[in-house]
Amino acid sequence: MSDDRLVGIVLVSHSAAVAASVAELAQGLVGGGPEVPVAPAGGTEGGGFGTSAELVAAAAAAVDRGAGVAVLTDLGSAVLTVKALLAEGDELPDGTRMVDAPFVEGAVAAVVTAATGADLDAVVAAAEEAYGYRKA
Repeated sequence: MSDDRLVGIVLVSHSAAVAASVAELAQGLVGGGPEVPVAPAGGTEGGGFGTSAELVAAAAAAVDRGAGVAVLTDLGSAVLTVKALLAEGDELPDGTRMVDAPFVEGAVAAVVTAATGADLDAVVAAAEEAYGYRKA
């Protein structure tokens, strides 16, 4: 399967390095198959810590293949930034959804599921199920 109809994933963190590293980890754990469109949107335009609506919107546009975009966030203002963009209605591609999931585990689950060609509902569900992953 080509990546032309895969769900896109955006990872919004207060840190550009964290967003990029989680994207790299999630893509690296997929193994073979199509490359899922994943874009980190970390930090501010100036390279500092924070969240940028412009970077989030650009990342969502970059991964949009028409099958929907799942957006995962790390902390408070990242959530608020994405909610504000969704409320505006014209800044993010149609079919963009914010996912209530743990950032690292949810990102891995979302990317692995998207790589199977699953639809947006299945990708969101897989990421949200990551809350149930037990470590002990």
